[in-house]
Amino acid sequence: MKNRLLKLIEEAQITKNSTYKMKEKEKDGKEVEKVVKRSIAEFRVGDTVDVHQRILEGQKERIQVYSGVVVGRRGEGMAEAFTVRRIVQGEGVERVFPIHSPKLAKVEVKRTGRVRRAKLYYLRDRVGKATRLAERKVKGEVKGKKKAAVAPPES
Repeated sequence: MKNRLLKLIEEAQITKNSTYKMKEKEKDGKEVEKVVKRSIAEFRVGDTVDVHQRILEGQKERIQVYSGVVVGRRGEGMAEAFTVRRIVQGEGVERVFPIHSPKLAKVEVKRTGRVRRAKLYYLRDRVGKATRLAERKVKGEVKGKKKAAVAPPES
């Protein structure tokens, strides 16, 4: 249980980490610092996500995408993290990403999965098609199309 002061400090740190600076070269060769807002979508355990991570190689910076299924989430506040699992060359690979890391540029939800537990560690024992999860139906959506807002009848 955290006291109010710690919660306020943590909230300030989270808002501070919502943007990051990126150096870009213009056509005339000048380097310009650009402020980019991080976009982390709401996601749950079981969703298939693309995690865009900033990687520094010397002076150059690039973004690498890691895609897989969210196996679990843990922690709260600044210490919150999530684990993503994917299969690479027939071998399962899991990676833990801190949500509020400045190296995280974007998290995109590609597919929503319907699950009934908080941690999907049972996927480690499964192979092939057995690792697939059923699609979760998002409220307000009908077969891939978003439900149109119905205006109330005028009297």
